[in-house]
Amino acid sequence: MQRRDVLATLAIPALLATRGAAAQDGQPFAPQDVRAIARELAQKPFQAPDTRLPGPLANLSYDRYRMIRFDPQKALWKGDNLPFQMQLFHRGFLYAARVDLYEVADGRSRPIPYSPDLFDFGPVERPAPDANLGFAGFRLHAPLNRPDYFDEVAAFLGASYFRAVGRHLGYGLSARGLAIKTADPGGEEFPFFRAFWIERPRPGVNAIVVHALLDSPSAAASYRFTIRPGDDTVFDVEATVFPRADLAAAGIAPLTSMFWFAPNDRAGVDDFRPAVHDSDGLLLASGRGEQLWRPLHNPRDLQVTVLADANPRGFGLVQRRRDFDSYQDLEARYERRPSLWIEPIGDWGEGAVQLVEIPTGGEIHDNIVAFWRPKDPLRAKGEYGYVYRMHWLPLPQGNPALATFVSTRAGAAGSNGLIFVLDAVGGRLKDLPAEARPKLDVSAGPGRIQNPVAQRNPETGGWRISFELLPGNAPLAELRAVLSDEQGPLTESWIYRWTR
Repeated sequence: MQRRDVLATLAIPALLATRGAAAQDGQPFAPQDVRAIARELAQKPFQAPDTRLPGPLANLSYDRYRMIRFDPQKALWKGDNLPFQMQLFHRGFLYAARVDLYEVADGRSRPIPYSPDLFDFGPVERPAPDANLGFAGFRLHAPLNRPDYFDEVAAFLGASYFRAVGRHLGYGLSARGLAIKTADPGGEEFPFFRAFWIERPRPGVNAIVVHALLDSPSAAASYRFTIRPGDDTVFDVEATVFPRADLAAAGIAPLTSMFWFAPNDRAGVDDFRPAVHDSDGLLLASGRGEQLWRPLHNPRDLQVTVLADANPRGFGLVQRRRDFDSYQDLEARYERRPSLWIEPIGDWGEGAVQLVEIPTGGEIHDNIVAFWRPKDPLRAKGEYGYVYRMHWLPLPQGNPALATFVSTRAGAAGSNGLIFVLDAVGGRLKDLPAEARPKLDVSAGPGRIQNPVAQRNPETGGWRISFELLPGNAPLAELRAVLSDEQGPLTESWIYRWTR
């Protein structure tokens, strides 16, 4: 069989290998094949995914969809003494699109066959025994928290969404393969993973490789994820994007999270909890060596913050407060939500980290998006490669010499002003002599700053910064604060967008 013939068996509409008895012996598979499929797919007109389902499955509510459970005794590789197991998601509810799944072993790709017997349907009407409905996605399990139990460590479900956890963490924010036209007035385009090839894990190796094919009206793309669970669960990602059309609004390594309220922003919220969010800030280690901390905000109107940079060292959405008292929620356990840090590898050039904040009235909606946007558009018929490492962990380390802002609080100050109170801990701040008087720089544009104060906080071992903002009639103000001494910055740069 020639390579062209192999790709032909994988090419859409026959692009995803034959679904039948003849395919059980599998097709030859090499890692570069998925990239070749994506390249070929981008040359063809877009075809929407198959979303057809029998009536009882097509109209499921969220609660009834959750009643369909995969039988864990039928997990792939269970009983094979391998470091991973895989369970599957049924189609239904929001997850109607068929996603083709393949196992790769011994250099050959074999489709993972569907059977209703893999699932417990509970009160949902069971499909016919010979139905071939396929799957919506999958999840990976590994002995993450203890050696005798396979915890769920990662899941790929819905469009190009996926999420993961580190040791002793629970699910929170999600990642996506690609973002297109996020916050665009004409509406966002949601690429989706059309197929996955999951390499059979190797005995004694704490890593599993997942290949993915992404598709959308504007682009196709290939992904290779090497997943290593641990305290810091790491995804090594190799992505190649093939635009069908010019993409001026592409988001690379997009992250999606939820922020409802916190001490800096709880106007109109009547809730017993001090804060409700999956992430409380955007962290950026810029290519210029600056570390920026941008607390999140639930605005009245959609807001887009653009942080221009070149070759960023890293960025991510972070859940910085890790104590129960900050949330007081015994069910959601927001203090256990992971942070997600993106570490670019290689030259990403000029562009910007963009933060999109969407108004929300509750905790059930993801309203925060962050991603890297290249300065120049991705051109149709081009090929664009991005390599990066994703860290799902409690907290990114950042620059150890800089104190981090662990809390941001805001409230009224008189009839026309606001007071901001920031706490910074760690870094060189903790070693300052008693007589030290660090320099406080606070700015606002537009608006006016008054009464800036920096003082030691004996309760945290750090320093507290406070200042008042007089915004006048401005609808918004961009704020910035940093502590420094003669050696340079003592803290990361705190930046914030206040909106009326």
